[in-house]
Amino acid sequence: MDLKRRRWFLSIILLSAALLIGPQFSSTAATTPVFEVRSKFAGKREKDLGALKAHDLHRHSRLLSAIDLPLGGDSQPESIGLYFAKIGLGTPSRDFHVQVDTGSDILWVNCAGCIRCPRKSDLVELTPYDADASSTAKSVSCDDSFCSYVNQRSECHAGSTCQYVIMYGDGSSTNGYLVKDVVHLDLVTGNRQTGSTNGTIIFGCGSKQSGQLGESQAAVDGIMGFGQSNSSFISQLASQRKVKRSFAHCLDNNSGGGIFAIGEVVSPKVKTTPMLSKSAHYSVNLNAIEVGNSVLQLSSDAFNSGDDKGVIVDSGTTLVYLPEAVYKPLMNEILASHPELTLHTVQDSFTCFHYIDKLDRFPTVTFQFDKSLPLAVYPREYLFQVREDTWCFGWQNGGLQTKGGEELTILGDMALSNKLVVYDIENQVIGWTNHNCSGGIQVKDEESGAIYTVGAHNLSWSSSLAITRLLTLVSLLIPFLCYMAL
Repeated sequence: MDLKRRRWFLSIILLSAALLIGPQFSSTAATTPVFEVRSKFAGKREKDLGALKAHDLHRHSRLLSAIDLPLGGDSQPESIGLYFAKIGLGTPSRDFHVQVDTGSDILWVNCAGCIRCPRKSDLVELTPYDADASSTAKSVSCDDSFCSYVNQRSECHAGSTCQYVIMYGDGSSTNGYLVKDVVHLDLVTGNRQTGSTNGTIIFGCGSKQSGQLGESQAAVDGIMGFGQSNSSFISQLASQRKVKRSFAHCLDNNSGGGIFAIGEVVSPKVKTTPMLSKSAHYSVNLNAIEVGNSVLQLSSDAFNSGDDKGVIVDSGTTLVYLPEAVYKPLMNEILASHPELTLHTVQDSFTCFHYIDKLDRFPTVTFQFDKSLPLAVYPREYLFQVREDTWCFGWQNGGLQTKGGEELTILGDMALSNKLVVYDIENQVIGWTNHNCSGGIQVKDEESGAIYTVGAHNLSWSSSLAITRLLTLVSLLIPFLCYMAL
């Protein structure tokens, strides 16, 4: 997950200143309904007990279902710059908005009494989780086997509450304790129809945040990790046979929001490439990069970062991060057809330029993976507009590294948007295809075998978010705008 972007968003949003400034039972009767209930196995003899076990196994197998997660946000650095979903937690259920992140594992939310947690957001209405207000909440002790997934510290003693600490690359951190409670989700029951279902989830109750996680303007309630480990949101639900370890997203970078579904996607069909088995992330092997009709000449170890060899596919990152040995030839090839452009570096990270012509004059960048799976990133996906005549590249030169100092290659939302991306953990493959994310996809109901359509969502956010940032920091942008006008 890329938390550095929260700081960069404040810088990039300033570049926009010139443009912006210029089925439940119900009854109304007074009677109480009474239902005759009889056991299917009442009066069965001992020899029939095997049928009872078979019934249980069959019933449990039917619990595998498709889940629809309402989605909001976008991947535009000058706008929201992240995607978030809505889930329910506790009894009674309360809604929480959490960033969906395939680059991390544990689900955590800000808790009541948290130190340095954001109090107000222009993005969503923040809801601190209060374990005391939920009748189903239970603390998780160090004796629980789950604790070992997130706490390797020896001071976690038997009988004590299990603590967690998560550190991010920009120095931000979240820490608190683990809680077990009910999670409420939208079960797919028909074409663009959902009912309710629930499961039990262990998650982090954030009691202290630091760094960028304590900022308020674009804050959400927490982060929902969709990684592969046993502690991840999807792995916990799969262990309860609530879902399959397969999910998909279609991030709409045109209208915002999109689709996020748990379960087997049957349409559109996607071509897949194997995941790298030694990586803790969703990593795949990249064979080549094409810019237009030209293949970049890259060294054979350009994407070798130890255990993180390959390319990481991460919905929790907005931009695309490339090693310098890849970034420079890529940019040189893109700009070869535009020698007239004058480039400016903004905030030491973004390469920007004046341009008033059509974007289709820029080449498509295509990543070629194992099994001949291509990922085409079009100009309108890797370029973003900050003024009527000013554009910036979403490619980043390094910036994210392993603990050993090797540069990571990460494909964030700007490369993944406007595509259906499928993560099949059970079969260890990832696939994608171009798709209209404001439309729908089809998923399979594991119980009935029926095929249902899951539609797009676009959870609304406050339009004051960008305005607030602009009015607060616009004075810092004026020198840059004057320089660009020269």
